[in-house]
Parts: sequence; structure tokens; C-alpha cells
Amino acid sequence: MISRGARRAGLFVVALLCVAALWELYKVVGPEEGAEVLGWRLVPRSSDRAMPHTWEMVQRLFDPEVRGRNTPIWVAVLGYSWYTFRMALVGLLLGGVFGVGLAIVMARFKVLERGLLPYVIASQTVPLIALAPQVAAIGGNWDLPKWTWVASLGAFLAFFPIAVATLKGLGNAPATSLELMDSYAAGWWRTLFKLRLPAAVPTMVPGMKLAATAAVIGVIVSEISTGVRGIGFASLTYGQKATSDPAQLYTAVFGAASIGLVMFGLVVGIEAIAMRNRPREAGA
Repeated sequence: MISRGARRAGLFVVALLCVAALWELYKVVGPEEGAEVLGWRLVPRSSDRAMPHTWEMVQRLFDPEVRGRNTPIWVAVLGYSWYTFRMALVGLLLGGVFGVGLAIVMARFKVLERGLLPYVIASQTVPLIALAPQVAAIGGNWDLPKWTWVASLGAFLAFFPIAVATLKGLGNAPATSLELMDSYAAGWWRTLFKLRLPAAVPTMVPGMKLAATAAVIGVIVSEISTGVRGIGFASLTYGQKATSDPAQLYTAVFGAASIGLVMFGLVVGIEAIAMRNRPREAGA
């Protein structure tokens, strides 16, 4: 287990180095002002304003966020990221509870599945940047803390992959096992907790991984729309100085990417615990 974790960590570092090398290679060979293909500007610019050097981004993390202050920018980004991480975690938990509950209801009542599933799918086409101000207005009328607005929008994106994965997983229970539960006169709910949910875990985990990153995206977009001071707010603020200090914007990008990695890692840890004592598949 330890060797596998070390191997994954090593591969992650190698991947980061490869991305940095490709970034610098494009800065050497790419056109500074970009280029058009068939009248469309598809080739990105490689100028220092659009693509600062990787070492400049890293160095900027240790420079002051604001001139005249001694606080390095990595401390500010860490604070913004910690605030966003907590809201994304709450959003993932809320989305998980709602998504699993909705999947169970749809699995229990097929008529509800046929009626609700199209609307569940259609809900993900709603532009979050337009929905966020409406949720903020409702939350303001109810005197709710601002973080609840943002967390609820993270849950809005997180519940969908969990609901779909759980619904599919609940149907993965072996037919012979279902017949055995019927022979024991087990009711639907007992069969759910004893058989269907455990059998659904391998299918639910990929949905949770998608939901973890979706919750981060939902929170960051909501912060940009509502002005809540998380990493999304930092990205918006730093982006306003992108022409004069482009490296500062990428420090916020590093913070947002780190939140997504941590959230994904939490789900991987849950997967390791949940799958630890499960028997291997016959074909594995």
C-alpha cells in the first residue's frame, strides 16, 4: 500500500514537471500574439502577459500580496483556499446526502424515476453564474450566512453525479442474491441496506470523485458571482491586475487546483476504507 502511494505521488510530480516543460516549450515556439486558423483565433498567445514563466509564478508566491505589506501571497492564497475548501466540503456532504436519497427514492418508485430523472439531468444545464445571484437574494431574505449560499450551489453541482452513480449502482446487485433475500422474506428496505447499497459502492465512488471536483467548481463560480471572499474572489481580484502582474493570477489558480486535488484525495481515502475488506471480483 505504501509503495503504491509513493509511486502515485512520484507520477504526480513527474506529470507536473511535464506540464511545466510543455508550458516553457510553447513559450519558445509559440507565436507571441497567437494565430488564426481559418479565421478563428485558435492558437493562444505566448507573450509574458498571457503566459508568464513557471518560475515567475512560483516566485510570486513568496512576494507580498500588496505592496507595503510583509505578508507573502501564499499565505493569502492559503487563507482563501481554506475558506473555499470548507464550503466545498459542506457542499459535497449536502450533495451526497441529497443525491443518495434521491437515488433511493427513484430506485424504490420507478414511476418517480421516469418522472424525475429528465429534470435531474436538465438541472445541470442551468448556468450557475446566473443562478448564484438568485440564491443569494433568497438567502438574504432569510438572513442566512453568506457561506450557506455558496455551499448550497456547490451541492447543486455535486448531487447529480452522486445521484446517477448511486441509481445505477443500486441495480447492480446480483439477481441470485436478490432471490436469496426474497427467500428470507426480507423487505425492500432491509434488502437496500443489506445488499443493494453495499453492492452499489464500487459504482458510487467514481460519482463521488466527480462530485468532489464539481463542488469546488460550484463554490468558486458562486464566489465570483456573490463576492464571498474565497479563492474565487481572489481569482477575480487578481485577474483585474493580469496585464500588469500576470503571475499573481496564477497563484490563485494554484490555490483552486490544490483544493480540487485535496477534495479528490479525500474521496480516494474514503474509497480505500470502504473497499478494504471487499472480496475481489472473480475476474480480477
